[in-house]
Amino acid sequence: MIRRCETPVIFKELMHDNVVSGLVRVLSKIDAGDKDEAVKSYCDFVSYLYIYGDNLTEYILKLVLENENLYMLKKAEGKQTGQMLDECLASELYLLEELAQVPCEDILDALKFDGFLPHYRTKKIDFSQIYAERIHEISKFGYGIYSQYHVFMLKDGKIVPVKYPDDITLDKLSGYKRERGEVIDNTLALLKGKPANNVLLYGDCGTGKSSTVKAIANEYAKDGLRLIELKKSQLHEIPEIVNQISRNPLKFIIFIDDLSFTEDDEDFAALKAILEGSVSSTADNLCIYATSNRRHLVRETFTAREGDEIHFNDTMQELLSLSDRFGLTVTYIKPDKKLYLSVVEDLAKQYEIKTPIEEVKKQAEAFALSRAGRSPRVAKQFIEYLKGTED
Repeated sequence: MIRRCETPVIFKELMHDNVVSGLVRVLSKIDAGDKDEAVKSYCDFVSYLYIYGDNLTEYILKLVLENENLYMLKKAEGKQTGQMLDECLASELYLLEELAQVPCEDILDALKFDGFLPHYRTKKIDFSQIYAERIHEISKFGYGIYSQYHVFMLKDGKIVPVKYPDDITLDKLSGYKRERGEVIDNTLALLKGKPANNVLLYGDCGTGKSSTVKAIANEYAKDGLRLIELKKSQLHEIPEIVNQISRNPLKFIIFIDDLSFTEDDEDFAALKAILEGSVSSTADNLCIYATSNRRHLVRETFTAREGDEIHFNDTMQELLSLSDRFGLTVTYIKPDKKLYLSVVEDLAKQYEIKTPIEEVKKQAEAFALSRAGRSPRVAKQFIEYLKGTED
């Protein structure tokens, strides 16, 4: 088995993992009869494993399922793998399964160490069966970093995971059921491979536009939905993002929060290109979701209207109609008193507020009047303030 650990092709990079290579090193030292080095290597191996848990089999299986390799990529793109590659996969999965189930007791017996050594656990798992199931459901699980995380951002031109994203869920959002339902229906169409629209969530501050998008991303991550959040200054990188994810079996939302432009904004053209469907900026597996407090997205000034351009009206029409290029516009307006107090009541239940609900509503209305006005954000701020003051 030690010799066979030098032969993987598909899972070659897994053999450099600290846990896997550490275990192979332990077995090599035992095989060579070097017990002192074997004991040291064993403790190093277990220390790496303990970072993630104490079950060796589960750890190696996780590596296998998340590994972005040539076999997985071919399957993701719907290409034929061929008999030779299939045979290679079967052999390597068997090797990794065997390695992942090396009993702790067998190693400790071979070490014959007169003192305490840490233990680890193993379990019986059929790697080949589970891998076949993962390939079959690759449109839901994905591969590589997309199988480990569901929210991403762009950093130095690269798509990187957000390890601790906002954990807001749909059941924690109150009010705006109709508006949220429109965005959910569009997302479900995307997940089902049906035509889906780019979406503009427009409206007043604090009404839950961004929370809606983030909650949807969390809710449908298990169904193969991934979210990539961009800053406005990164819009020109959309074509490269599309190039990276267009063949991915997962579905993607490119999320742009608080979107607005100045009249001469260079990023305007980048967004316009993808909304109009330029060849280099579109893919069937993604949609653009943007939020904005401005209906027309472009900050227009009276000075701009006094310009000397000959075809001025055409230019202004282009700028002001950008929002119309979104296939779906969902409007979030500030809630009236009834809706605001309904949100307050829902949040009071979620936070298990002890104060009588009528008193809560009375204080919530006064709180809103002392702030910028009623909104779900103000309601949440009040409930969190009240929760912090209760015994």
